[in-house]
Formats: sequence, C-alpha cells, structure tokens
Amino acid sequence: MIKQGKKLRKRRVFSEEFKKARVKEYENGEYSVLEVSRLYGISFQTIYIWIYRYSLYNKKGLILVEMKTSSTQKVKELKDKIKELERVVGQKQLNIDYLEKMLEIAKDELNIDIKKNFAHQQSTGSIKTEKK
Repeated sequence: MIKQGKKLRKRRVFSEEFKKARVKEYENGEYSVLEVSRLYGISFQTIYIWIYRYSLYNKKGLILVEMKTSSTQKVKELKDKIKELERVVGQKQLNIDYLEKMLEIAKDELNIDIKKNFAHQQSTGSIKTEKK
C-alpha cells in the first residue's frame, strides 16, 4: 500500500542577477509587482523582499500603493495620446501650407491680394453728423 502524505514543495533558487533584473523591470515601470509575480510565478512577497534588498530608492517601510491600472498602461495611453496629437498637428500644418499656397497662386496668377494690407488705414465706420 502506498502511503499518501504531504507533497514537498520544490524550492527554487534564483541568481542575484535574475533578482536584480526583476527589480529593474519594476523600477523602470515595465511591470508592476503583480505583473512580475504572474510572469515568473514568484510570490509578490518575495518580489517585495527583492525590491527592499536591491532597489536604490525603494526601502523597507515605504508604502507603495498601486492602482488597478498599472503605470505601464498609463504610459502607453499617454504615448498613444501624443501620437494622436502629433497626427492632428501634422494635418493642421498641411491645411495651413495648402491655404498659403492658394493665396500665393491667387496673388501671382489672378493679381488678387487676399491678405490684408496693413499699410492702409482702417475705415472708421460711418461719420457722425451733427443734429440741427
């Protein structure tokens, strides 16, 4: 008869370089503690121990609050927003270039100066007359 007992938990040993690399991933904002934990199958408590041991600025006693959305997701969203804004600015610049070219063509070919000529005085509107 086979005796059934507790299974022994395998103990994994990680090199110091591996630990420092995981801490660096966390500090660079690539992954949150929970994401590192899930990626490598390591408990988040162990990762915090590594952070306290190998981090340059995260020391024990410092409370870190992580939101649902990780900082990497926020950075990605901000980068996407920057790309969108750059695209919009590029389109606006194309429109400006197009309109300036149209003004130039109107002036050269049709002798029409659409731009305001600031050398002339502006009209003052209607002249007031005195009542008799």
